[in-house]
Amino acid sequence: QVQLVESGGGLVQAGDSLRLSCAASGRTFSNYAMGWFRQAPGKERDFVAHISRYSGTRVYSDSVKGRFTISRDNAKNTVYLQMNSLKPEDTAVYYCAAARRSVGTANPTDFDSWGQGTQVTVSS
Repeated sequence: QVQLVESGGGLVQAGDSLRLSCAASGRTFSNYAMGWFRQAPGKERDFVAHISRYSGTRVYSDSVKGRFTISRDNAKNTVYLQMNSLKPEDTAVYYCAAARRSVGTANPTDFDSWGQGTQVTVSS
């Protein structure tokens, strides 16, 4: 499995931006599709975005489409989530995940490795 470490979370105001990073180690990063998920208190883990091995396919949930951008740098073994126009409902713990497949999915059970999560809090 690949090891994943997220960073970049924090407390921001509505309308602000944040960029999350997820550093991978332990396996060949480009062999994995990557995804971001989030979990708010008392709720299930929800899909946010995924990106294919060489960035050819990027898919977003309807709730973040047009505001968030997923990207990856295979040379740096890192996947990013640029979050703009943040809303209070974006408040959650954000997790990155890796799937040993060419293209990711919105199903968290398709992902093999997970980071520990990073908290994002958006105040109104």
